[in-house]
Amino acid sequence: MDFTKKVKEVARAAGADLVGIAPIERFKDQPEHNHPSAIFPAGKAVIVIGKRIPRGALRGIEEGTNWHSFTLFGYNNLDDAWVTETCYNVCMFLEDNGWEGVPIFPHPHEVWPQGIAVAPDRPAPNVIPNFDFAAVAAGLGEIGYGGFFLTPQFGPRQRLGLIITDAPLEGDELYQENLCGDCRQCAIVCPLGAISEEETEELVCENKKMIVGKRREDICRKCQNGAFANRYHERGNTERRAALCARTCIVALERAGKLENFFANPFRKRSLWAVNIWGEAGEIEEKEIATWKGCADPGSTAQGGD
Repeated sequence: MDFTKKVKEVARAAGADLVGIAPIERFKDQPEHNHPSAIFPAGKAVIVIGKRIPRGALRGIEEGTNWHSFTLFGYNNLDDAWVTETCYNVCMFLEDNGWEGVPIFPHPHEVWPQGIAVAPDRPAPNVIPNFDFAAVAAGLGEIGYGGFFLTPQFGPRQRLGLIITDAPLEGDELYQENLCGDCRQCAIVCPLGAISEEETEELVCENKKMIVGKRREDICRKCQNGAFANRYHERGNTERRAALCARTCIVALERAGKLENFFANPFRKRSLWAVNIWGEAGEIEEKEIATWKGCADPGSTAQGGD
């Protein structure tokens, strides 16, 4: 059996909902302190493992009543066991077949560097690849307007783990569909005005181009709508997979019939709740959020910054 196919079968048998392979060449434009080769110079490919976050884990936050269920599924990209165990099993399979697999788990790459370079030609520890870019490079999906990594199976509902390997694996084709659709609902619904509805930047992976709205991380850090400030460092990105912007992304993708993970009932069943920049909470209809949030100049009320 083809070894690449067998690796994917082993990953799925070990609990992976998603598995893709990125040739190391796709990381050529990544900075050294994000490059997998800085960790494993002999690496030829990066295996990206994805496990879905149950939609039900977001239910309590969508209702505004329970946050804990979501935090059990890798809050703040911690090395949670339900992803690490799958990566471990794949690494053991690689080792049993004579190849090395280096497991890498999410950690805020924004806090680099955290150590002293051991040689002039090496970046300082800790080198952490950009997980969202790696998932794009492995053909699993795209980065949407809100800055979330999206897959056609689950939208933004997944956690990722990486394995850098010297095994000669065949890379997957890049995902070429436009899953996001540029509806910008994530920006429109943000009660803090943290995601620009007009200003954008382009992200590129080979011939895959993605348009992402410019975002104020210093404002996201103050979000009380299901976001979690980074627990490691103030420069680390806010965990937004359960925030109002990401939950609205799920709603938009499901309404458009774009996700393969189909449900009998809609995710959003009533008017949404939101807390604006001044801590004022309200329950409102989606179409009224723009006038309700009253945050024409969020920079004038937000404190701090990057």
